[in-house]
Amino acid sequence: HVQLVESGGGLVQAGGSLRLSCAASGYSLSSACMGWFRQAPGKRREGVAIIWTDRGFTDYAESVKGRFTISQENAKNTVHLQMNSLEPEDTAMYYCAAGLYGSNWHYDVKKGGTDFGNWGQGTQVTVS
Repeated sequence: HVQLVESGGGLVQAGGSLRLSCAASGYSLSSACMGWFRQAPGKRREGVAIIWTDRGFTDYAESVKGRFTISQENAKNTVHLQMNSLEPEDTAMYYCAAGLYGSNWHYDVKKGGTDFGNWGQGTQVTVS
């Protein structure tokens, strides 16, 4: 049974930082594609960052490039999202998910997670 659990959200002032974590159980992150996505009230879900954990390749939404960094911690079977220079527009529920078709699939952060599954429960990020 695959389970992804997000943590690390909270309330932060504009310009501040947060580090989100996604811990996986029942699923190895050593050879996968993992993604962070977000959804604000009244808006569609959007992709934030993707990482191919077997090669370290990453893909970011244009709106977060240079501010957010996705990384993996294999020893803890965890993926992180370091968020710096946060803006009010970053306020949303953040979710992590696992790619459905293996690490060789052509995932694209712009797809918004249509080829991802095993969604976590989310962690709220609020930037004031």
